[in-house]
Amino acid sequence: MKDKIIDFLKENSNEFISGEEISKKLGVTRAAVWKHINSLKESGYNIESVSKKGYRLTLCPDILTYEEVKNHLDTEFMGKHIFHFDELDSTNSYAKKVADTLEGEGHVIITEKQLSGRGRMGRQWISQNNNGIWMSVILRPKVSIFEVSKITQVAAAAVNLAFTNLGIHTKIKWPNDLIINDKKICGILTEMNSEINVINYVVVGIGINVNNNKDDFPDELKNIATSIKIETSKELKRNVLVADILNNFEKLYVELNNNNFTNSLDICKKNSYVIGKEINLIKNQEVIEATAVDINNDGELVVKYKNDELDNIISGEISVRIKKN
Repeated sequence: MKDKIIDFLKENSNEFISGEEISKKLGVTRAAVWKHINSLKESGYNIESVSKKGYRLTLCPDILTYEEVKNHLDTEFMGKHIFHFDELDSTNSYAKKVADTLEGEGHVIITEKQLSGRGRMGRQWISQNNNGIWMSVILRPKVSIFEVSKITQVAAAAVNLAFTNLGIHTKIKWPNDLIINDKKICGILTEMNSEINVINYVVVGIGINVNNNKDDFPDELKNIATSIKIETSKELKRNVLVADILNNFEKLYVELNNNNFTNSLDICKKNSYVIGKEINLIKNQEVIEATAVDINNDGELVVKYKNDELDNIISGEISVRIKKN
């Protein structure tokens, strides 16, 4: 009911709407309207209340509920069901708990504060404030198990494209990070639940530092992590960014399900942070020097070793570090 009330107030934001009019419109008592209005105020909505005039919405909070995202969505299924929380330990962990209970795909788990965010290989992701975007998408892809790793690059392409639409240029560090001014701004963690050759579901976690300030980062991360606000002096509307990411993600994901990885791959290659650079490949604590040459049609990183031998690196089997001069 709160959703309907906020929609009604948004539709009539230039005038006061009486409690009686709202109750008649929505078929609830005026006492129920009053209760829901107070609940919306507690959620951060600025609603002016004037005796004998009614209610008027004056400001919407910067929260990532479905009500604040939906008007910017242009999708068939992705983001049509958003589970919003004030805080969670991990959106990926919660998504995996509920995935088997949900029908279809495209459900989004999103939180204002993530207490135990994770990156690839168990690394911690700092996300303990409501200035970023911490969300996970539940998918049921039609691709083979061997192609699931491409979904990470599809997600990276979707995020990169959303930034491009805002006039912000980011680079993609194969396979799952986005970089701006040589610092990490976004991490993507893809996890699969499967049985033999059957995919039950895939969870794609996306963490983005959006409006974070320098003080939001611990000292040990300030030289390697950053935010859009720090690097561009722009404070973005997070709901618009979430919607644009989901719009791009659905389009590129549907293409992948139709055996078309071309557009995602093109975005990842054109905006690659690693192609042409000397890198260290780290596997089981062994460091191997190489040069990143290309990303092939399977989304694998093509590298050249010191002896000029070429090799294809599969996403997830190895960590890539840019060599520092």
